[in-house]
Amino acid sequence: MNQNFPRIITLLRKEQGLSQKKAAEQLEISQALLSHYEKGIRECGLEFLVKIADFYGVSCDYLLGRSPNRTGETITVDEIPDSDPSAKENTGAISLLPILNKKLISNSLNIIYTILQDCNHKGLTVELSSYLSASVYKTFRILYSANPKNPQGMFAASPKLYQGMANALQALSEAHAISLSTGDDLGDVKALDRDKVPVLSPEILSEKFPLFSSSLFNLILHTEKKMGLKTKDHS
Repeated sequence: MNQNFPRIITLLRKEQGLSQKKAAEQLEISQALLSHYEKGIRECGLEFLVKIADFYGVSCDYLLGRSPNRTGETITVDEIPDSDPSAKENTGAISLLPILNKKLISNSLNIIYTILQDCNHKGLTVELSSYLSASVYKTFRILYSANPKNPQGMFAASPKLYQGMANALQALSEAHAISLSTGDDLGDVKALDRDKVPVLSPEILSEKFPLFSSSLFNLILHTEKKMGLKTKDHS
């Protein structure tokens, strides 16, 4: 099979709240055999691949890590919705890759900020916005600094300092966001209320964000591939 299959069928079983024994019974195989499949010790045949895909209501492509969408659906650049209505006006001379990545990032940010709006927590929004702003800042400075003749007067941080300072800001903002989102106060800033903690799953994201969820799933898949993980889809 491949590296994705054992991990994905394990996640799907746990997501359904099934014990290995119970899932094995319903799949009409022994628990030992299912354990071997989930650990990647043995490879299943095509018949079982189709059977377990039907059992969990997903596609074979999803089980094999070939698609981040549970239906196995793939998307083209033209099929990705654009959250920026003016974008079509600016695509004339732009190559395909920037358009694709802009859509994936923009649509994913739409989901992130909708979730933040539901959380209704100023501190968490500030910290995560700071983290993302630092990413945009560093990205722009890389492009700006590509030409050494570009004047640096618009920046307060020197070319030698900006990267370290922006990285430090990101690390601090990330730490603050994690603390606030997992129940720890930050001085006078209270942590996110437990009843505001977002309940998320691929199904919930697909239902709540029918236009943008595919972008987020694909962004996660592509990012984790670049991280050297030949596995994840997400959830």
